[in-house]
Amino acid sequence: MNNHEIDYKLYGDDMQFVEVELDPGETVIAEAGSLMMMEDQIEMETIFGDGSGGSGGGLMGKLFSAGKRVLTGESLFMTTFTNQGSGKKHVSFAAPYPGKIIPMDLSQLGGKVICQKDAFLAAAKGVSVGVEFQRKLGAGFFGGEGFIMQKLEGDGMTFVHAGGTIIKKDLSPGEMLRVDTGCLVAMTKDVDYNIEMVKGIKTALFGGEGLFFATLRGPGTVWIQSLPFSRLASRVFAAAPQAGGHSKGEGGIGNLFNMFSDD
Repeated sequence: MNNHEIDYKLYGDDMQFVEVELDPGETVIAEAGSLMMMEDQIEMETIFGDGSGGSGGGLMGKLFSAGKRVLTGESLFMTTFTNQGSGKKHVSFAAPYPGKIIPMDLSQLGGKVICQKDAFLAAAKGVSVGVEFQRKLGAGFFGGEGFIMQKLEGDGMTFVHAGGTIIKKDLSPGEMLRVDTGCLVAMTKDVDYNIEMVKGIKTALFGGEGLFFATLRGPGTVWIQSLPFSRLASRVFAAAPQAGGHSKGEGGIGNLFNMFSDD
């Protein structure tokens, strides 16, 4: 085992946080800004890269590790939390928006999980948070979440966050699942991932969905979310007051009057 062996407990239902229990000397890594609370004698340190220790020594190795994270849209830095006391200590990390926290034991998932670039929350020290380039160019350009996804590698615990309700599906060899590109959270390394265009021009233009969807072919395991953050944000923006103090509202005659307003 190269990773620190940490224990954890999940709290809450739709606004979850995870409490990690650290033995003396154990460390957990997390995205900057995800800390909720921590007990005394836990030392917090900001580091370059992912904290896996596998990127080589020296400044160049650390810069390369940090640069990989920048490609996924994350910060150059991560934060480590180490138990410097003599007994068990606890540190908690909160989800950034309503949804679920998914605990994953990488040792039981083939040592690697590919996830959306903003899904990672925290992990045992030793887990590598890197870059997964899509093999197929079409998947990169039209995948909804960009050309680059994150890969989590190691043999320890990692925690991934997603919006709404989460469903885990085990795909048998050759079994295919079509998913809205934004709803894909994570998948094991053996799943074949591609992008297909919605058939039929009328369906594409007037169906209310995107022009593309993801095709996932087994064998492997995939995690799907019911409420991608991008979908939630677009609905909030649509309902927000516009310039001049008017709100788009939920329909009704008020919007009809706004059409003929001088403002």
